[in-house]
Order: sequence, then C-alpha cells, then structure tokens
Amino acid sequence: MSSEGGKGGKGGTATREPHIITTTLLRDWALPDAEGDKNSSGTVIVVGGNRGMPGAVLLAGQAAMRAGAGKLQLITVESVAAALGVSIPEAYVVGVAADGHGDLDGSAAEQIIEMAAEADAVVIGPGIMSPEASNRLLGEVIPHLDCALSLDALGLAYLTDNLDGVKHLAGRTVLSPNATELFKTLGETAPTNLNSAQGRDTLVDATLRLASTTGAVVVSGAEVSFIASPDGELWVDEGGGQGLAVSGSGDVKSGVIAGLLARGAAPEQAAVWAAAVHGRCGERLASAFGPRGFMASDLPPEIPAILAELQA
Repeated sequence: MSSEGGKGGKGGTATREPHIITTTLLRDWALPDAEGDKNSSGTVIVVGGNRGMPGAVLLAGQAAMRAGAGKLQLITVESVAAALGVSIPEAYVVGVAADGHGDLDGSAAEQIIEMAAEADAVVIGPGIMSPEASNRLLGEVIPHLDCALSLDALGLAYLTDNLDGVKHLAGRTVLSPNATELFKTLGETAPTNLNSAQGRDTLVDATLRLASTTGAVVVSGAEVSFIASPDGELWVDEGGGQGLAVSGSGDVKSGVIAGLLARGAAPEQAAVWAAAVHGRCGERLASAFGPRGFMASDLPPEIPAILAELQA
C-alpha cells in the first residue's frame, strides 16, 4: 500500500490501492488557514431535522463550527427551531413548515435556496426521517445549489433514482453514507459480511463506484473509513474504533466535512481530514470512556484540539 500519496494524491494517478492516512500525509496537505473576521472562515448551513429528531442538526452544526467555520445557520422544522436556537446560541436558526410526519415540508425549498446562495457550504440530510420527504425537498433544492455540498443520511435518498443529481456542482460535493446507505444509494443490498476481508473489498468497490457514478467524493465506513474521488483515487483511515458506530456519529462527520469545505478545502481534502479527525476523536474518547459507551455529542468538543495537533 502507498502510505503517503503525495499531498493526499492530488493530481496523482487513479488507483484502487489506498493511501493510508497518516499525520505526515495530513501535514503535507495543509488545510486553508483563513485570516480576518468570521466571514473569511465561511458560512455553513445545516438543513434537516424532524419533530422527533432535532438533535442531528445540532450535532452537525456544532461539528462544523468546531472544525473552524465562521458562521452557522440551521434550517429545521418550526416546532423545534426555538429549542435548537437555545442549544446553540452561535447559530442563526430558521424554522420552516413540517409535513404530516414531522419532516421538512417541500414548501421550504425556496427559502433554503435563497439562504444557500449566500453560503459557502450546505449540509443536507441529518435528522430527516423519510426517504419520500427527502426526495420531495431535495428534488426542489439541489438542482438550484451553487456551493459546496455535504450530503448525509437520508439526504442520499435523493440520489438513489438520480445518480447524476449532483454533477452540476462540478465536483464540489461530498457524500458520507454509512454502509447501508451506500448500497441503498446504488440500488443494491448491503452484504452481511462487511467486517471480513471480502466484505471490506466489497465496501471499497461500492465506494469507488458511487464516487465515479455521481462525480462526488464519497466517505464510507465507520470503524475504518474509505474516501474515494470521482477519478478513482482512494484513501483509508483505520482510526476510530467500534465506539464510533453510534447514533449521531455520522452527523458529526458530515458537519466536519462542511466546516472544512466552508474554510476553502477541496472536497477530497475536506473528506480525508474529516475522516482522520473523526477517527481520532473516537480514539481519544475510547481512552477516556472505554471502547464503547461514549456518545456522538462527546465528539465535537474534541475536534479543535485534534485539528491543532494534526496541523502542528
């Protein structure tokens, strides 16, 4: 295996052999370091939530700011917007209409598009609970976006019957499915043996195929993360551990991706760094709590120190 890949493999030859993400690789591929006021660090919008699951938006938003975004805006269902605003006072929170199942109603599309026009990165998906609601809303929103996009969780349902649905963003999209979501997006059933060597190869193959088909960078996995670019470049991060396989963990990862995109990182760079930071958060919390038992809400406070250490 290649262990470095030359600043993350930028401009290198496409390969199925992964670059192992190391501290050296990350330091040779330094993140943009914005100077000036909060506007220079970028604005992130998180779109999602449900009456019964408002916390996913909170986790993604906190992670985006902990990753260095300068401004945060949350768009969620009106019934939980006030509570979210109190929980994260740094954010501008907008409440919109909900459908009969508590998800964002399609009538919110115009406002989302209007706000996204002023944003540097948008996260869509955390906390949305219905594939049908996701398809209705995202079908009205995504074709009109012109900024970096982090698409997560049921936000990926939009691509299942529309795999070219983000190609107009010209390589500014990062998809972060878990294994089940990855195969569903491809219209396939996830195999049951993903922890075996054969299963790992299957997961890598699916990650590469989704990246090639959609024209987006794809981050898959949990205990081990695989990152694939549309041209076939592949990275792997083996940090983290089993404790990251917990509800809300993926929302944190998608928020870190968006925060780094807002700072000006390229999609491949944002995805590689986010996977590494997410994994090291898991390692640090495992040392404090044990291999299992920490929660996704424990992850965001660890992000700034880990970023600082990796960039030192």
